[in-house]
Amino acid sequence: MTIAVLLKQVPDTTARITISGGVVDEAAVGKWSMSPYDEYALEYALQLKESGGADLIAITCGPARASKILTDAAAVGADSLIHVLTEDSGMDSSNVQSLLAAAIGRVGADVVLCGKQAADTNAGSTGPGVASILGFTCVGMVSEVSTDADGFIAMRMGPSGNEKVSVSKPCLFAFDKGSMEMRRPNVRGIMMAKKKAVETLTPSDLGVSLIDSRVSLESHSAPAEKPPGQKFEGASSVPTVVSKLRDEANVI
Repeated sequence: MTIAVLLKQVPDTTARITISGGVVDEAAVGKWSMSPYDEYALEYALQLKESGGADLIAITCGPARASKILTDAAAVGADSLIHVLTEDSGMDSSNVQSLLAAAIGRVGADVVLCGKQAADTNAGSTGPGVASILGFTCVGMVSEVSTDADGFIAMRMGPSGNEKVSVSKPCLFAFDKGSMEMRRPNVRGIMMAKKKAVETLTPSDLGVSLIDSRVSLESHSAPAEKPPGQKFEGASSVPTVVSKLRDEANVI
């Protein structure tokens, strides 16, 4: 069995985001990290690999800096690393899906795991889009996945609570947050990962012709600054505080 896990590099959740010329200034982002939902996908991909002796391939699509998260994946157990190299940060999601699907087809993976959405765009289209291109069964909002005699059992949030879904290969799981604590690389894993080769592929290597973006971004803008807080001291301010909580905040 060959398992592919799709990973995306995004600005770290603690990074300061600045706007320049109506767009996010990526050069000013101080720290880039693996998208949090992808971390859950990676953890369960590692568990599937360990339970069934599978080969785990980590795949990312993005600029040169994105190869860092592949090395991070190798440090915890990914066997092979594929970087679909593209420097176009504004690439249409359909192009990204086509590139990822082509990379998955190239390695022959029949089980794919990814995050339900990326932490930067929150679009949530990659998993379903890739599954549609490949003709794979797609299960979304997954919190756990395990092997079954005839395939896999996925736990996900349903309309009335958690539900178990049974699927067979080929399939794709898009992960929400899980209950499992994600493993972190040890020193040996980090050193081994530095020696692991990353296979770099271009769209032409994959035989994918990129199309013009069907989405145009007019501008980014920072959210409005919050007004300064109000401070009240002493028992004499109680009526004023109560009035504001009732009439302005509508909490009592």
